[in-house]
Amino acid sequence: MDRCPGIRHCGLLTLFTAGLVLGPAALPGQQRASPPPASRVSPEVRIDALFARVDAVHAGIGISRPVGNYVRTGIVAGAGFSSGGRSARIDLLARFYLDPFRASRWAAYGGGGLTTRFDQGENAHTYLMLLAGVDGPVRGRSAFSVEASLGGGARIGIVLRRATAERR
Repeated sequence: MDRCPGIRHCGLLTLFTAGLVLGPAALPGQQRASPPPASRVSPEVRIDALFARVDAVHAGIGISRPVGNYVRTGIVAGAGFSSGGRSARIDLLARFYLDPFRASRWAAYGGGGLTTRFDQGENAHTYLMLLAGVDGPVRGRSAFSVEASLGGGARIGIVLRRATAERR
């Protein structure tokens, strides 16, 4: 979807997609080889620079949960300032991890989803989003990631997620 006609329609689309993204059980090809981890939901905090028709910087929070060994679904909410004033966004996404069991200290992941931008003085816009990232080693109970995405513009972000030494 390229644009959303109004804030009401974008909100309905976002809620519908959140149910699809956060609701499914493990996919048939994603059956677990071991018991599920004790804490299935992982929080994250992030800072993103958005380069689009209206540039912005957002601080964000989010949660993600596994739907199998390789896939995590999540929702992120960010707010900050743009070149036109206040700005916010909601992302609904799925990430595919190439190394879900932390065999390497650093590992790539990719994914996609929907992102909805809310900029002061503008109508809300919803875009398809593609993302790629690199997940770093665990330090304590957290791991840093660097992420780049395209969807209504380009975005670069730094993410801090709760992590374990056994799984991404």
